[in-house]
Amino acid sequence: MSRYVCIHGHFYQPPRENPWLEEVEMQESAYPYHDWNEKITAECYAPNSASRILGHDHRKIVNIVNNYSNISFNFGPTLLSWMENHTESFYRSILDADKESQKKFSGHGSALAQVYNHMIMPLADTKDERTQIYWGIRDFEHRFKRKPEGMWLAETAVNTETLELLAEYGINFTILAPHQAKRVRKIDTDKWTNVKEGNIDPQVAYLCQLPSGKSINLFFYDGPISHELAFQDLLKDGVRFAERIIGTLPEKQNEVRMVHIATDGETYGHHQNFGDMALASCIHHIESKNLAKMTVYGEFLEKYPPVYEVEIIDDTSWSCIHGIERWKSDCGCCSGGNPEWNQKWREPLRNNLDWLRDRIIPMYEQHMSEFTDNPWKVRDNFIDVILDRTSKSVEKFFKSNINKELNHEKKTKVLKLLEIQRHAMVMYTSCGWFFDEISGIETTQILKYAARVIQLSRENFDVDLEKEFVNNLKSIPSNIPEFGNGAMVYERFVKPATIDILRVGAHYAIDSLFKEHEEESRIYCYTAISDVYDLKEVGNQKMAIGRARIRSDITWEDDVISFAALHFGDHNLNGGVSLHMGEDAFKGMYQEIKKAFSKSDIPEVIRLMSHHFGTNNYSLKHLFKDEQKHIFDKIIASTLKDIESHFRQIHGQHYPLMQAQDDMQISLPRALSTSIEFVLNQDLLNLLQKEKISIKMLDRVVDEVNRWSFQIDKPTISFMASKKINILMRRFQENPKNIYTLKLLEAFLRILRPLSLNLDLWRAQNDYFAISKQLSTGKHDGNLKDLPPKWLELFNSLGEYLKVQSD
Repeated sequence: MSRYVCIHGHFYQPPRENPWLEEVEMQESAYPYHDWNEKITAECYAPNSASRILGHDHRKIVNIVNNYSNISFNFGPTLLSWMENHTESFYRSILDADKESQKKFSGHGSALAQVYNHMIMPLADTKDERTQIYWGIRDFEHRFKRKPEGMWLAETAVNTETLELLAEYGINFTILAPHQAKRVRKIDTDKWTNVKEGNIDPQVAYLCQLPSGKSINLFFYDGPISHELAFQDLLKDGVRFAERIIGTLPEKQNEVRMVHIATDGETYGHHQNFGDMALASCIHHIESKNLAKMTVYGEFLEKYPPVYEVEIIDDTSWSCIHGIERWKSDCGCCSGGNPEWNQKWREPLRNNLDWLRDRIIPMYEQHMSEFTDNPWKVRDNFIDVILDRTSKSVEKFFKSNINKELNHEKKTKVLKLLEIQRHAMVMYTSCGWFFDEISGIETTQILKYAARVIQLSRENFDVDLEKEFVNNLKSIPSNIPEFGNGAMVYERFVKPATIDILRVGAHYAIDSLFKEHEEESRIYCYTAISDVYDLKEVGNQKMAIGRARIRSDITWEDDVISFAALHFGDHNLNGGVSLHMGEDAFKGMYQEIKKAFSKSDIPEVIRLMSHHFGTNNYSLKHLFKDEQKHIFDKIIASTLKDIESHFRQIHGQHYPLMQAQDDMQISLPRALSTSIEFVLNQDLLNLLQKEKISIKMLDRVVDEVNRWSFQIDKPTISFMASKKINILMRRFQENPKNIYTLKLLEAFLRILRPLSLNLDLWRAQNDYFAISKQLSTGKHDGNLKDLPPKWLELFNSLGEYLKVQSD
């Protein structure tokens, strides 16, 4: 075979973690999902791990494949870290796909490494470039258990220095856009051909000889097909996608050619619905018709080394026609959603971050030199701690990298120094400049990383860089009048997000009023160990007084907090927190507040809290976002129950009248129609939330919904119904002979069908397909032997509802 196809997906999301909590907090815009990582995982990353191939009628699933094992891909290390902690099964499927691909592609895996946090390399400090590459390699080795052959550059942004560094670290190849090539020639010849207009032949590999004498292999993807895939409708039809790829290969097969394309991996499912299925269909069509051989870059390079060499155009990228200006100037490249806006904020923002980085470098070197002769090597090796935060791992890191014994205080100092450096790199994540406005979430995110650098610098270097940093932001214009400038954006979106031990303590204290007390509890990346805790309740009022040790699992910083927290109805919460309160002072505070609360003298309790804790007073708004919602949900539950009771009363009293009006085709007044709409929605949600569902009740409620033709809350009901289906299907897979669960599943899907819900059946289809395969192949542990005809009838009917072909 001389015709090859390689499809590369660059799977990446900007880091969304709160820099102080190391966790992605709830994002309302991702509803009904918790956050955008979770949403995009459901739409793209998970579906590509088990993508559907439909039969000829395009109705039923006939096969399920892991796309990752058939394509070339890279995942951003920070995204993989999130997936490992939150979606372990999908994370494992990505690692397994790389292992599986090695069997298919002559020992070469599908996965490529990526520079660590998507930094624009040509704009980076050389030390940062080195660490980005080294961390990307170590992260890859940690996860995929092999050395990476290739490395993806953020935005394919490149210059000669970047290629030199890749080669120095043993990277064999990278992928670029066609317009990034300058000129080509056959190896060992003199004549160069100019290809600056993007007219390089993308179907062969190229050797790039570097000034140092090193070299690296380069691939330039097919620009037109990649563009059609990302921005047009090529993914509407997998067969058409395949034919478009194959159509670029020459008919004569006497020369080895490889069509390869590269896009954001999110194209396959997030940007374009069911894009993963089009990708699976495309690959299936190519392979089943023997139109070409699927391959990956490493395999192709081994079989067909370059016969041409290339020179690149320095300071170019795949997503800015001006080179790399998109990440440093008002070049005109933007999302296009606000054509009247400018991006004059980009250059001064980068200059300000450069100023911050350059200020901390000498201080880092000076302070770290107390512990090592090579501060930058220690920073490189810090990736081992980032990948494993356990005490054992951190102690091993100290032993390997620090030249002296450390007490607890010194260990905390070393960790803080290295965290300064980590955040000083992630604040350069490319997304901060990519979009249109300095107040956008991507830009405020990198400003939060900068704020964390400033905070840790204040604690470690005894220098306050914030005033000058914010003063520099004043000259950075926002396109939105109410935000004014960068300083106002910082004060509005960044400053309130900053967290210290006191704030964590306040969260611990107030949150304790609404949950069972534990001697030791996790608060994101902090651990709280209780010393004293006393909870008192009088009517609907609660008072908690106590003392606890709060410890950061990131920097090992710890301190003892004393606290009092009061809930005096609805959302009225007050918390006081103090560090270093002496034993006598603590006992005095405890007795005084306890006595005032026992008398229900709330004004006196609040006065005493102000007296003992001074300005360190906190309220519900100081809690972390997820717990804010959790507490609001608890507080508002009784209110919602009252509202529901009123609606049900109206519904019950006036139902015959509404029924008569409906029979006579007279429109209902809005006040009455709202009551029916509310009650029916609530009935559906209540049924779906019960552990044991009543099929009879569900049937009745769905009949009522269909009768009245009212709008139901489809997003929420679809989400809840999907969860219920997945739970039932997993239960069935664990015991497939249980005909009761099978009946329940089949009836549940049959009854819901008239509602035309947008059900996410992905997990259920996977489980059904697995059982179907076991049935057809006979490869099971005996749990599918001697099945009665009724079981088979129900199983086939379930397949109809799940749209999976049963064998």
